[in-house]
Amino acid sequence: MTTQQVWTKYHTDLQHFIISKVKEKTIADDILQDTFIKIHTKLHTLKDITKLKSWCFSIARNSILDYWKSANKTVEIANFENETEIKENIHTEKDCLRGILKNLPKKYRDPLFLSDIKGLKQQEVANQLKQSLPTTKSQIQRARKLIAEGFMDCCGFVMNNDGNLVGEIQEKEDCKICN
Repeated sequence: MTTQQVWTKYHTDLQHFIISKVKEKTIADDILQDTFIKIHTKLHTLKDITKLKSWCFSIARNSILDYWKSANKTVEIANFENETEIKENIHTEKDCLRGILKNLPKKYRDPLFLSDIKGLKQQEVANQLKQSLPTTKSQIQRARKLIAEGFMDCCGFVMNNDGNLVGEIQEKEDCKICN
């Protein structure tokens, strides 16, 4: 069996498993990628193909454990007094995003949260909010547009020709939303 075949057969199950453990889609995607790198490099060592699925889940489980170990090291470093002071003084995109999200109307914030943070499919979001799929899609797109506008208003970001936000976070004192 090739890595592509393993991906086709098991990546969705592995992704759901990983998300259930780490609760954050972007981190889960990184762990899934790491898992498949390990599967790809070690697939030739698997002796019994009937144990492929459990073998893949074992690799995923170990990748999750590796992530938690590395995350704990980061937390330990952050607990040092001077590191905490430095973190508090740095103004980041997260600070601006937090302010922008807080100012989003609830009708846009809720569908965006369920879709982009919780990782639900837009149809699931529509069902949960008891509204039509077109309404949900429109609200999510509007929320994303408002976030982009928030970064342009807050920190002077601009849209490039590809439709991506570009710019640099200003000092907190110069920021219109975070200050």
